[in-house]
Amino acid sequence: MAPDACAYHIRHELKPGDLGMVVHLHGLIYAREYGLDTTFEPYVAEPLAQSLRDGSGRIWIAEDASGRMLGSIAMVDVGQHVGQLRWFLLVPEARGIGLGRQLLETALAYARERGFLRITLWSFADLVDALRLYERAGFRVAETRTSRVWGAQRTEVRMEKELGAAQR
Repeated sequence: MAPDACAYHIRHELKPGDLGMVVHLHGLIYAREYGLDTTFEPYVAEPLAQSLRDGSGRIWIAEDASGRMLGSIAMVDVGQHVGQLRWFLLVPEARGIGLGRQLLETALAYARERGFLRITLWSFADLVDALRLYERAGFRVAETRTSRVWGAQRTEVRMEKELGAAQR
């Protein structure tokens, strides 16, 4: 059943297998859609595990009524009132139904609650729809760099969003 034909929900309480599935989906989907190689999975797995071990962030999991993971997003505290948006991904069949926007809004609301003044993220130029979503949410390109990464020449994009004064 397509996600738009069934209920989905977003949770931040982790269950066994969630982290492995986040890594799995990143590796599988980005290899299939953008040709990323196997070096991408440790790039996802290592900081994901570290952020959960040290409690520096929160991850949200979107799933359908049967418990199938549809996507993820996280916000990690990188210090000095700055949050980093990470591990944002939707399975192809969950795109275009507003779930990505809802996940992003959830992460940004959490960032405001935490008192972050600025949010940063890294993406890459091939993720055109994601970059548009970020821009509509108020992110602006702060830096680009092109190098050989994840098996090919790619342009990475760092974006930032100012949240303003810390809210208490």
